[in-house]
Amino acid sequence: MGQGAMAALLPGGRLHLQHGPIDIVAEAFGDPFAVRAGYARASARFATILEELAVELPVLRSETGALQGVIAQRMAAAVAPFRPTFITPMAAVAGAVAEEVLGALQGPGITRAYVNNGGDIAFHLTPGESLTSAIAVPGALPVLMSSSDAARGIATSGWRGRSWSLGIADAVTVLARTAAMADAAATMIANAVDLPGHPAITRRPACEMQAESDLGDRLVTTGVGPLSRDEVVAALEAGLVTAEAFLKRGLIEAAGLFLQGEALATGALMLPGREGASV
Repeated sequence: MGQGAMAALLPGGRLHLQHGPIDIVAEAFGDPFAVRAGYARASARFATILEELAVELPVLRSETGALQGVIAQRMAAAVAPFRPTFITPMAAVAGAVAEEVLGALQGPGITRAYVNNGGDIAFHLTPGESLTSAIAVPGALPVLMSSSDAARGIATSGWRGRSWSLGIADAVTVLARTAAMADAAATMIANAVDLPGHPAITRRPACEMQAESDLGDRLVTTGVGPLSRDEVVAALEAGLVTAEAFLKRGLIEAAGLFLQGEALATGALMLPGREGASV
């Protein structure tokens, strides 16, 4: 492994990869020898990812600029369809990294696999296989990922998550054809769930929270007080308009939006999960 990068097997046979802010849990199913070989490939590829991204970090935090690395280019490609609304490649970093590790992990003898990068997940499914993913929102239904579906990525964003949000969604979970696309779309939809100027919502410039944030001086949500049901629904409906526009353009396959015990959804995949291996 590269300096600082760590890989270990967890109880039950899952692979844990950690380096700096990147914390991944991956699992593969199939021939035991193929799984072990896949884990070795994934670990080797993971070892250099953080350094590769760090080299291009200034450009990744901006809206424009030429990118060289394969992951950086995947990030840029994932966010491009959502412009001209403000978005930088960093909105797709977790999903793009998950995809890269999954690409190294999958191979002959592996029937299905997933790479979970802090809740942004890339899936590999051979014909006839499926996986079920839980959503970390009380009362949310599990989501079935089937080989017959177009979606191969799932991501969640919101003001309570790991990254700053311009909106007030507790969570927005998106299914898309790739994890990087799901990551970018979840960010954009979560930003759209909002009640601008509401007195119960507190915000601060992102640069005050993190000096080198790609969001600059844009106001990010730091707190959301109790809202009336009508206000919650209005905020969710604002986000749903964005989600349905993305769905119509083929940028996402489904989305679930959650705020203070209420939820709205679009897309056929946001249905009760059936039997499958749980992520």
